[in-house]
Amino acid sequence: MNVKDVIAGLGALAQEHRLAAFRELVQQGPDGLPAGVLAERLGLAPATLSFHLSQLSNAGLVASRRQGRLIIYSVDVGRFQALLGFLTENCCQGNADLCQPHPGGRASGCAPGGG
Repeated sequence: MNVKDVIAGLGALAQEHRLAAFRELVQQGPDGLPAGVLAERLGLAPATLSFHLSQLSNAGLVASRRQGRLIIYSVDVGRFQALLGFLTENCCQGNADLCQPHPGGRASGCAPGGG
């Protein structure tokens, strides 16, 4: 993943409604959610959600597919993993395993005092 793609991804996530939509879609996994269900869960008007999903899609973080009359949105897991990989590739002097998230939101071993 190049720097331009990372900036686009992080920029797309740097907004409250887009971040909430992305997190909801991450929880759903590859099955995703219909746009209407996602709008309802987030308490957003469909047109507002459509705008935000478009921004996430343009950044490559969200994909859509048609299923009958519904449009199903899901996270592009490969792109998301690439973004995370870019952010952590040199973590703790190249030992990215130490940067894996743990319950409580802290990385394991590179925090001052060993974690």
